[in-house]
Order: sequence, then structure tokens, then C-alpha cells
Amino acid sequence: MNIRYEKEDKQLIVEITEEIDHHIAEKLRRKVDDEITRHMPRKTIFDFSRVTFMDSAGIGMIIGRYKMMRLIGGSLEITNISATVRRILEMSGINKIIPMEDKKEVG
Repeated sequence: MNIRYEKEDKQLIVEITEEIDHHIAEKLRRKVDDEITRHMPRKTIFDFSRVTFMDSAGIGMIIGRYKMMRLIGGSLEITNISATVRRILEMSGINKIIPMEDKKEVG
């Protein structure tokens, strides 16, 4: 996972570089929460370009970060989603509350 903060745009960009299962979701949760608390970004962007698998733990991790960003007055966005992961996100209904963009240049 690579995380960078763009001060000018107040964006936190989280490039997830592995499949998201229970163990990885917990690691992501802790790290992203720490970075959100540290930087207080206006927007957090999850770049899913390298994510080929995600289970329900990943959905929970996303929803938790969405709620955290709303609490601080920010927003969450997911970019570069594979067809498989997009299907999972759409079945969960996340696409109705969190913007999902394809092929977006982040950074």
C-alpha cells in the first residue's frame, strides 16, 4: 500500500497494492485512519488499480473510512476499479453513496 498526501489539494491518495481480505482490511483500516487523523484531508481517494479481489471485510473497511471522512466534513472516492471488484461494490450498494471513477489519474 502506498499513501501520499497532496497538501495543495488537501487530498489523501491511498494506492492499494494487494487483495483486500480480513487481514489486509484491518491493516488498511489502521493505516488510513492514522493518515486521515494526521492530515485531515478534504478528500480521500482509494486507487484500486491493483486490487483484483475483495471480500466483505473490504466493504466494511470502505464504509468505515466513508463515515470517518463525513465526520470531518470530507469525502471519499474510489478510482480505477476492476470489473470484478466493481460488481462486488455495486452489489453492496456502495456505488450509491461513494463516487466510483474509472481510469482517473490520481496525483
